[in-house]
Amino acid sequence: MKKIKVSVIGSGHLGSIHTRLWKSTPNSELLGIFDTDSERAKKIATENGISIFNSLEEAIQSSDAVTISAPTTFHYEIADKCIESGVHCLIEKPITSTYMEAKKLIAQAKNKNLVIQVGHVERFNPALLAIKNYKLNPMFIEAHRLSQFKPRAIDVSVILDLMIHDIDIMLWLVKSKVEKIDGNGVAVLTDTPDIANARIKFENGAVANLTASRISANPMRKLRLFQSNAYISIDFGNQDVEVFRLLEEDESAEGNAIPANMLGTLEAGLKNKKIVFEKPVVPEINAIAEEQKSFIEAIINGLPAAVSAEEAAEALRIAELIAEQIG
Repeated sequence: MKKIKVSVIGSGHLGSIHTRLWKSTPNSELLGIFDTDSERAKKIATENGISIFNSLEEAIQSSDAVTISAPTTFHYEIADKCIESGVHCLIEKPITSTYMEAKKLIAQAKNKNLVIQVGHVERFNPALLAIKNYKLNPMFIEAHRLSQFKPRAIDVSVILDLMIHDIDIMLWLVKSKVEKIDGNGVAVLTDTPDIANARIKFENGAVANLTASRISANPMRKLRLFQSNAYISIDFGNQDVEVFRLLEEDESAEGNAIPANMLGTLEAGLKNKKIVFEKPVVPEINAIAEEQKSFIEAIINGLPAAVSAEEAAEALRIAELIAEQIG
């Protein structure tokens, strides 16, 4: 099978991770890296035994596919050139700076029959994958994504930097249209919101409460799902999952479930029910490596991207509406 020739655009934190992982991604061949910061690109190229391209155009012309891990403000410009040259794109989130830019890329890629996959990497987090066998229909979602301040990500607000991960997961979980958005936030250290909260209501009655901060002393990446007969807690950072379910007395639970009294004692009216506590097995995988594998499989097999440009554009649209609420 012909290997897909891949290059990395951008030598920042994520660019360096993508470069390292591409070396062992099946059915791909890592060619090189490009960054306007040639010294940093040279350092990463040397560490990984690959070429450094002298220009963006050289990188594009040499490749079948690229990872775009440049600052968000450059995503559209770079992806536009890649698509024009017939190159598939794995674009770090958010897909672009604006929803309109994203829509343009989607139209261009369709005309060229190219794959655009977007790096909403939490979709590949093993903690999220651990709940795939459960019937999910959350009616209330609570998300906290807190990070210490990092100057490398201040080209966008905390909504596009952090909250967009949970916006994407929320839209993936709730199969309904957004009906109402309330948002608030504060710019503390930068010119855009550094802490933000959004309450999102869906047409089916589901509600999501999302909080994101990039000025927290204690990092946290947690998601809690509440639905009929179940409560699921997902810790993305520690890759841990806890599930509480209300079952019929004779109904079997998943894996090594145990009776749960952490939530209290059942009333007599529910004496034919039981609460069980389950710890789903979390697979030992690297989320970015899985993301890269799925991207290559989509290219080779003509499959839809695991995280499509359309999904990423919708997450960006909701993020823009939240930002408008904050002002």
